[in-house]
Amino acid sequence: MGEARRIVASFLTQDQEYQRLQADDARQAASREGLRIDVLFADNNAVLQIQQLYGAIHAAPEDRPCAIVAETVAGEGLERVARKAAASGIGWVLINRTVPYLEQLRAQFPQLPIASVGTDQAEVGRIQGAQLKVVAPRGSAVLYVTGPRDTSVAQERLTGLQEALGAAGLEPKVLEGRWTEASGAEAVGRWRRLDTSRGVAVAALACQNDAMAVGASRALQDQPGDRLPRRVAVLGCDGLPEGGRKLVDTGALTATIVTPSNGGPAVQLVARALRGASPPASLRLAPAAYPSMDELVRRTRERPLGQP
Repeated sequence: MGEARRIVASFLTQDQEYQRLQADDARQAASREGLRIDVLFADNNAVLQIQQLYGAIHAAPEDRPCAIVAETVAGEGLERVARKAAASGIGWVLINRTVPYLEQLRAQFPQLPIASVGTDQAEVGRIQGAQLKVVAPRGSAVLYVTGPRDTSVAQERLTGLQEALGAAGLEPKVLEGRWTEASGAEAVGRWRRLDTSRGVAVAALACQNDAMAVGASRALQDQPGDRLPRRVAVLGCDGLPEGGRKLVDTGALTATIVTPSNGGPAVQLVARALRGASPPASLRLAPAAYPSMDELVRRTRERPLGQP
């Protein structure tokens, strides 16, 4: 890796609060570790992200980063880009992506920091499933908005949710979003235009992040002429202090899940590798329910569905 002490960190979009949090966390970790860092945002555009990363990889040897930390727009994790980076002597740390090619890359380039860092996404799904069992009566109508289906995050959260629901008598209607508030509204809007949605009284709306939950809730409640309960339980995820947690505290969301930033831990993993430590293949961070499950049960008992 030479004497390079610079990292390139690539995130999905600057428009999403959680992505900005991860970027800031990566910057702070780099500062603590004495590393330089260039933060890039891909505007949720896979082609743009590939161009940005190839720009770093194809730079003159003295200008190349020692590692790339990336949350990829494409769910498959940009394998060709990763292989080109490693062949150029650049480490590759994926954020919130589970992909099979990393194991082979680690074996081929043992001197480079090659790993994945992410929240335990299946556990996120299990927590949200447990929340749904508290707030949604058995047999009631539930909507569930995922992120892009080709991403491991969306897949693992859905799998965890289904595992937690088990035989609880809840079968969510699964819709697809793109992690943004607008996409949450669009997903629910498309469903509302279907003949099969007419007259459906939705009891709960669960989304794989808080931004989609805000948009989806607005689209659900703004539709006139349908039989809706006076209150719909709305569940999100990310749980930032000024985002999801604040929305729960003000009553805009029923509950969320706090997912720790992966940006800082990814940069720290690279820094440890530069000091000679062997990085783990995978680092998983634990999510937490907000409010606690006991508190959610208490609040639900005090204010059941159907009350204003």
